[in-house]
Amino acid sequence: MATNQEILSKIAEIVNAVAGVPVEDVKPEKSFVDDLDIDSLSMVEIVYSLQEAFSVDIPDDDVKSLRTVQDAVDYIEKAQKKA
Repeated sequence: MATNQEILSKIAEIVNAVAGVPVEDVKPEKSFVDDLDIDSLSMVEIVYSLQEAFSVDIPDDDVKSLRTVQDAVDYIEKAQKKA
């Protein structure tokens, strides 16, 4: 199971790969849409990559609740504990 910091680092790598956002700009308090300019198509790619990277399932209904980077970290941590 990945630690909070490992999850955050991987999210930053994925956001950088998908949307070209510098890794150092991906911080827990940042909003995917408002701060990082992630559009809906890029968000789908990010979610898919997170599912692959952490072996978790993120249903479409839950994607709407992932507004900030911290939301994604918390979601993945919780999903890993259930697995």
